[in-house]
Amino acid sequence: MKGQIWETRPLEFWAKAKELRAQWEQSIESQDIVVGQGNTGTAGTADWQRAFPAMAVIEDNPRGSTIAAKDMAFARKARIASEIRGWGREICGYHGVLWGCQFLGYQADGSPFPLRKLVAPIPCVCDSHTKRGIQCRDFTPVPQWMNDFTMYLGDHDPEREVEMANHKTYNILRVINDIERIFGQKFDEEYMEQMLRSASKVKEYRKEIFLLQTSVPAPLCAKDLYSFYTLGGLVKIDPQETENFWKSVRDEIKWRVDNKIAAVGTERFRFMEAHPPQYSFLKYYRYLEQYGAVCIGSQYTNFTAAQLERKADGRVDERAYPPLRPAEEYLTREDLFRNSPDSDVRLPHHFKQDEYNRPYALNEFADIYGCDGAFFWIWRSGVGCTLTRKEQAMRLRKEGYSVLTYEGGAPGDPTDLDEKRMLENLDSWMAVNGLRKYEN
Repeated sequence: MKGQIWETRPLEFWAKAKELRAQWEQSIESQDIVVGQGNTGTAGTADWQRAFPAMAVIEDNPRGSTIAAKDMAFARKARIASEIRGWGREICGYHGVLWGCQFLGYQADGSPFPLRKLVAPIPCVCDSHTKRGIQCRDFTPVPQWMNDFTMYLGDHDPEREVEMANHKTYNILRVINDIERIFGQKFDEEYMEQMLRSASKVKEYRKEIFLLQTSVPAPLCAKDLYSFYTLGGLVKIDPQETENFWKSVRDEIKWRVDNKIAAVGTERFRFMEAHPPQYSFLKYYRYLEQYGAVCIGSQYTNFTAAQLERKADGRVDERAYPPLRPAEEYLTREDLFRNSPDSDVRLPHHFKQDEYNRPYALNEFADIYGCDGAFFWIWRSGVGCTLTRKEQAMRLRKEGYSVLTYEGGAPGDPTDLDEKRMLENLDSWMAVNGLRKYEN
């Protein structure tokens, strides 16, 4: 293409990523497992339900977004099935699609919908996370467990966080004990320990990857990230497979940075997002690439962003938090959760503080990744995804970043998206920044 500056190459780990995703999708269709609804993550890539030999707890996000991206007609049919049962468009599009499959009784490929046998939704900043499990419980009477979203505002308080850890640990142990009693399955503590140790290594690989993502040219674009960043997290795979996969990603990205292999060979404008895009319209990334614009990711994809900061000497490195408590060996089931690496009892306080309560968190993100601008979707559903978004856009503009906002319904619901108007807005945004399309 005219204007190409850097070499581009296909991602070598791409085939493995597709293979792992396909394995996961096949595994959750099995009739031999206890299928649950919700996301039971406790530490990075480690999710406690995977330590039960015949259990899978399914998160709506990767399933709902995949259906919305692959089969728009069926996704719309599923959302209508939810709407006629009283769930309006203000509900998250992920939920509308998955619940619609449940109401219809079948999935996009015509296979029967695997009814959930338990509900264990994770509490999260998005206020509809807990509802995703409640609807499944109301559809068929199944056991439900709830957890607490432990967080507080203000300065770091080690003593308070220890009590939060105690409370969080009690909640998880209670659920596990109940599942053992109700379903007759034994929790595999050795496998859980393996997952936690693997999660600690994966966290380091991911941190390295997103440090490398600050390079020019960017080795990955947001569309790449959305295709594989859930592997080992929301998309559950074997802990050793997870570790091997992320190590291969880290190694390849490092090679690409060392050899100036770009995600977009004409890169001349770097922009960021903040949260999920419209999954049925991911081609908008490719459209902007015609201008030499590359999306380097978002706080949603670059989940280690909350762990990165610019140091006093100008370099970018991990944000260091005081340890929750001294490291200990995993001796008991309680130790597994109380001393887990990257424990989620820390994440709600610090991540929420970074994203919503520190006014210039997105400015820091833009600075770390060398952005020229930002594109923010303003979603009318999923309140946690858009809280303070317009105020954050104003703060970025004050520091000289070019910001475009666009209102839509939900990432998984394109009903109200005007694609033609959106592309016209993107053209105008690029024109404001003095950019014209390259000739192909």
